[in-house]
Amino acid sequence: MQTKPLDSKVAIITGAARRIGAAIAETLHCEGMNIVLHYNASEEEAQTLCDKLNHLRPNSAVTLQADLLQPEVDNSLITKAYQVWNRLDLLVNNASRFYRTHFGKVTEYAWDDLMISNLRAPFFLSQAAAPYLAEHGGRIINITDIHAWRPMSNYSVYCISKTGLLMMTKALAKELAPKVMVNAIAPGAIVWPEGENSLSDDEKESIISKTPLGRSGSAEDVAKVALFLARDVNFMTGEVLAVDGGRHL
Repeated sequence: MQTKPLDSKVAIITGAARRIGAAIAETLHCEGMNIVLHYNASEEEAQTLCDKLNHLRPNSAVTLQADLLQPEVDNSLITKAYQVWNRLDLLVNNASRFYRTHFGKVTEYAWDDLMISNLRAPFFLSQAAAPYLAEHGGRIINITDIHAWRPMSNYSVYCISKTGLLMMTKALAKELAPKVMVNAIAPGAIVWPEGENSLSDDEKESIISKTPLGRSGSAEDVAKVALFLARDVNFMTGEVLAVDGGRHL
């Protein structure tokens, strides 16, 4: 049986129970990686995905619960992830919060909630993971947003947090070179928001009408680019790849 480049390497993916995180987990697992599935509240979905991956390849996936809003959780999460297989090759900072913040009515709670989830947590997770990643020439992939470049009305705090993550990608690429490569993916209309942030059909059509490829994408589209950054890239760091059907244009 031919060995794949990612065989037996280890990835931790935050927010891995569903949507983009789950798609990345399945794609990397298919290429031979062992997967640490981080979740906060989605325990049932995380365990279902973990069972699925372990059915395909025994002892190849575990779940770890952590509330990334809590202080000092970053070090403990990364340490636990490393101890599962005694190595860590990839950190995917995918977990994120997304909701409207109408300017003039923004609360300190909303500011802290979005900044901690979308920027502080990825930074300190990266800091905790860096020594382990450096052991085997590892990588960090940050999931930012095309609205890090082009802000949306009524989402100012979210957009600011994702712009910070974009700059963090570039800064850490310099800080961690040459042993760790750091890149990012900026999705566009990939998986429509749910719950209170769900969009009307007219809003969805408006977004698609501004997308050159004329359609929305899928979580698998992002996962394929994550695989490219995890497996194929050897001379690229500090870059942000838009997966948005051209909408950022």
